[in-house]
Amino acid sequence: MRRFHPMPFGAQIVEGAVQFSLWAPSVREVTLLIDGAERPMTAEAGGWHRLTDQQAQAGSLYRYRIEGGLSIPDPASRFQPDDIEGPSLVVDPGAFVWTDADWRGRPWEEAVIYEAHVGTATPDGTFAALTTKLDHLRDLGVTALELLPVADFPGDRGWGYDGVLHYAPDHAYGTPEDLKRLIDEAHRHGIMVFLDVVYNHFGPSGNYLPTYAASFFTERHQTLWGAGINFDGRTSPVVRDYFVHNALYWLEEYHFDGLRLDAVHAIADDSSRHVIGELAERVRAGLPEREIHLVLENAANEARWLERDGDGRPSLHTAQWTDDTHHAWHRLLTDEADGYYADYDDPAGHLARCLAEGFAYQGEFSAHERATRGEPSAHLPPSAFVNFLQNHDQIGNRAQGERLDVLTTPAKLALARAGLLLSPQIPMLFMGEEWQASTPFQYFVDFPDPELSQAVKDGRRREFGGFGGFGAEDIPDPTSRQTFLRSRLDWEETEQSPHADVLADTRALLLLRRERIVPLTMTRFRGGEVFRPAPETLDVRWTFDGGSLRFVAHFGEGEAVLAGPGSSDAIWSSPGIEPASDIRLRPWTGAFLVGRP
Repeated sequence: MRRFHPMPFGAQIVEGAVQFSLWAPSVREVTLLIDGAERPMTAEAGGWHRLTDQQAQAGSLYRYRIEGGLSIPDPASRFQPDDIEGPSLVVDPGAFVWTDADWRGRPWEEAVIYEAHVGTATPDGTFAALTTKLDHLRDLGVTALELLPVADFPGDRGWGYDGVLHYAPDHAYGTPEDLKRLIDEAHRHGIMVFLDVVYNHFGPSGNYLPTYAASFFTERHQTLWGAGINFDGRTSPVVRDYFVHNALYWLEEYHFDGLRLDAVHAIADDSSRHVIGELAERVRAGLPEREIHLVLENAANEARWLERDGDGRPSLHTAQWTDDTHHAWHRLLTDEADGYYADYDDPAGHLARCLAEGFAYQGEFSAHERATRGEPSAHLPPSAFVNFLQNHDQIGNRAQGERLDVLTTPAKLALARAGLLLSPQIPMLFMGEEWQASTPFQYFVDFPDPELSQAVKDGRRREFGGFGGFGAEDIPDPTSRQTFLRSRLDWEETEQSPHADVLADTRALLLLRRERIVPLTMTRFRGGEVFRPAPETLDVRWTFDGGSLRFVAHFGEGEAVLAGPGSSDAIWSSPGIEPASDIRLRPWTGAFLVGRP
């Protein structure tokens, strides 16, 4: 099987020739530079410049010259073999032969997500090297591999959130064929693959769009990264198409199973049809036969995007990362109360509300944000929320990039691990978390501009102004290659103590999830409720058509006594805890119980 997504941008192979299309409404003249030749492009209505070249072919290198001066890569380039400043490569998507013709994806309720940064997930840091780890993920119980952004960014190392060429897999990780091979092989292992995409900004280096398509951006909206992307102005249809086609491109041409949309709260769009809504509608309409999952990062906690239809399926977006759950767990585990953690002054109560209802903040005032935050979410099923104890942001945006095990005790982390993996929300692990990796995940970039690199260093120091205990001298240099190398996983740890024991525990919990939790969540959700026997004790109960699930946990001193399991079965409990006529919990212990319908 061969796959190809047609689009109005970039280089398309058509009937033995290549059609080049560039939207450049700010200029009159564009020349195609290809394989040492120069060919003028035809200016058409609406700011388009096009040329069909009979000599061009797959493998041809090309650029666009703007009005006889600046030469630029294609903003819809499918590959940049020499990074973002080099020429674009004509790619024939049909050259790759897929073997997963029968793959339609997996139901969302089965998702166990593994977030990975390609460059540090393996010693080689490539798509090909990550492919060799699929056996590990399958045997662990992972059903979805989520890649941090791979859109081409400046240099050879970075998190991916500074991408400027949204259609080109980063050259440092391998070729387009290498990425397709990773996805094809993942599907053979029964593993979905998701991609993190960034539609709220372009990176600060290598974005030439303002020089030839000024109306791609607008001063009407200001963001953390400068002028906002023009999603709602006069020329916005082309801009919106650039991103909607990008989503469809990854889902069709690369056969990704879903996308994680970065920071949609930072997408300014005052039109009557918000671009993330249009994107979801076009994806649902265009790929109705597949299980496609669209996940949001949305600090605004807008439940409106997560609504279900009459059959319980997502109308638009599938789920949202729930920072609230992370923040509540983190404050419980570490007692840290700086920055946004200050909003979680009742962490057990906030955690309980998250587990039962989705969001902790559903319209309440946030002191940290100095505004009300969130919308009611209790009517949504638990599967509308992705929970995690760690992710790239929450580790990497610490001064030293420390993982959670450095900040808490093994006993506390064991309870939190079970609380994450056995709750009915969709769990996500950050790479290496399954064995309690000792390597940090630090912030790193590779900008070629010395002034920009210095600005990043200075900004990194300022970023910790709201957090106590961090000094500028404590923060690793994000531009140093050593910072990047320190962040690479050490896979030999998986066979060493205590990492091997944590890995075994994670594997056992995910097996239990597959056998006892997923069958419940595949049935209709009837509601969640919370009981608080004591301020630091929680008793959360979920009801489904297929039965009930209960999580009890005690985070305080002394002993907490809760009502017994009744007719429910205790499927997991902390060491030494045996639910009987009542449930007696010592500090930092808990249990999960499953009941029949």
